[in-house]
Amino acid sequence: MQPSKSSLDRLPKEIHQRWEQNREAFEAELRTVTEIPEGTTCIAVSLDGVLAPMKDGGKTEVKARAASEGRLSQGPAGYREVGCATLSFCDENGEMISAIRMARMPEVKKATLKRSILGELGAILAQCPGLPIVKIADGAADNWRFFNEEIPEGAEAVDFFHAAEHLGQALAAAYGDGTRKTRLRFQELREVLLEDCGGVEEVIRSLMYLRTKYPGRTRIAQVLAYFRKNRKRMRYFEHKQFGLPIGSGPVEAACKSLVAQRMKQSGMRWGMDGGQGILTLRGWAQSERFDHAWALLAASYQIQVTIVDNVVAFPTRHLVR
Repeated sequence: MQPSKSSLDRLPKEIHQRWEQNREAFEAELRTVTEIPEGTTCIAVSLDGVLAPMKDGGKTEVKARAASEGRLSQGPAGYREVGCATLSFCDENGEMISAIRMARMPEVKKATLKRSILGELGAILAQCPGLPIVKIADGAADNWRFFNEEIPEGAEAVDFFHAAEHLGQALAAAYGDGTRKTRLRFQELREVLLEDCGGVEEVIRSLMYLRTKYPGRTRIAQVLAYFRKNRKRMRYFEHKQFGLPIGSGPVEAACKSLVAQRMKQSGMRWGMDGGQGILTLRGWAQSERFDHAWALLAASYQIQVTIVDNVVAFPTRHLVR
């Protein structure tokens, strides 16, 4: 088949509209076939977002507002955040076995995506009620508010690589970006944070020293506040001892492969229907659910036809002219 460009444009939108009309029922059906992989010892729930170019992203308005204020617009005008989430089945070493991946087009506080997370997690816990939960995200307050208020009790971890990145920025602010002292000190404190019991407290003490020594360098104070706020979620040594994951790699990968690789190509701008149609299809494929989801969707286009027995043909009449 060689479908036209217009057909390829219409199809995801049509699929999106049909799926959304029955989304809750369809998703509930998909959850009935979810299998917990052999060797799973915990389920990691992660939530994140990635900016995507939007047709209605307000690029013109942002630039006009900046011009009226006598300044140049900064940042990716015309972009809005697409929400991504993963539920990862992890083994005894905290390594991912498989994952359910999903994404939703920009929405206030990711409301629909969060409801889908709760539905997926509920179905998994119904199969395995005692499965430990690990909540992993960056430091965004809204993510942790959702985890704390809506997700059942479980271990919490700020993504280790985000924490290490912030640490590196503070050290660069103190000793200079890319300097030998910055690199050496970063490697030392990174290992302390990861490998030592109470490592986060040692990092906080080191940042306090740097803040005192370089009081005018605001990035150091910002990173110190970040570590203090999330210190209870940075017990990486304990997580490793219990075989729990410490990184949000699965959701970071979903942000890239599910969203960015498809939606951030040159010249692209997305509307809500077209974008969600693409994200829905890619989410099925990357969660190994495509065949079952497609069967559900295809069935919604079918109708029952009844063939009547003993049909008598109407007599043929010649038209009189």
